[in-house]
Amino acid sequence: MSDTLTIRDLHVAVDGKPILRGVNLTMNRGETHALMGPNGSGKSTLGLAISGHPKYEVTQGSIELNGVDVLEMSPDERARSGIFMAFQRPVAIPGVKMADFLRHATTNIRQPDRKEGEELIPMREFRKELKGKMEQLKMDVEFARRYVNDGFSGGEMKRAEILTLAMLQPKFAILDETDSGLDADAVRLASESIAEIGRDKMGLLIITHHDKLLVHNPPDFTHVILGGRIVETGGVELATELHGHGYERIRKAYPQAEAANQAMLETEEPHSVG
Repeated sequence: MSDTLTIRDLHVAVDGKPILRGVNLTMNRGETHALMGPNGSGKSTLGLAISGHPKYEVTQGSIELNGVDVLEMSPDERARSGIFMAFQRPVAIPGVKMADFLRHATTNIRQPDRKEGEELIPMREFRKELKGKMEQLKMDVEFARRYVNDGFSGGEMKRAEILTLAMLQPKFAILDETDSGLDADAVRLASESIAEIGRDKMGLLIITHHDKLLVHNPPDFTHVILGGRIVETGGVELATELHGHGYERIRKAYPQAEAANQAMLETEEPHSVG
């Protein structure tokens, strides 16, 4: 039986202001979904609501993983259940090496009932697996000795997120504008890396403005969000259209959603609503 993430009639508010206004989305493990839309449409809000960010209040609707209520889970419980979020702006953790961070994270995901103070994944086993993933992603082993995101370039931060994704192997991964701020070569490398670690083994929700991240990860479904609602769903051809021609057709076809989108932009920081 395939794992399924089901979102029904999801409404989300930030500081009491509605952002998502009835999102419906079903993802199966092994599928790639692209979520595209103009600034302020609610892309990042959907990802953050799924992952359990406390600022994003679900006021209506449901999120279920294999029929289990995700909204009743804390963020760490969601991670243990198989939901991963690659953030648009990852935080730095000075003093914590990537290898140590990944060993603790991987242990906690694979041993969800582990108690405080119990053994981590054996070091030799972990090092072998980490080295293998880094070779697969064409990463220098010295990267694992650096502090998490401390002094990293934008491209290095995104590579760190992809390495974490490779180690954790979640059921569902939400990639929030992994291509943001990267040059063409870095985007290509990110796209190749996501495909390399086995996108067919997990459900991917790729939040993006462009289609370059999708070159090696062609979406089974492309969703267009506008004004807090998914207004159109298509295949890879829809992503290609949006990259080539923008959102003019979408805005004209859905004037009410466009009006809602403009209203959100006037009252919120663009980065806070995605």
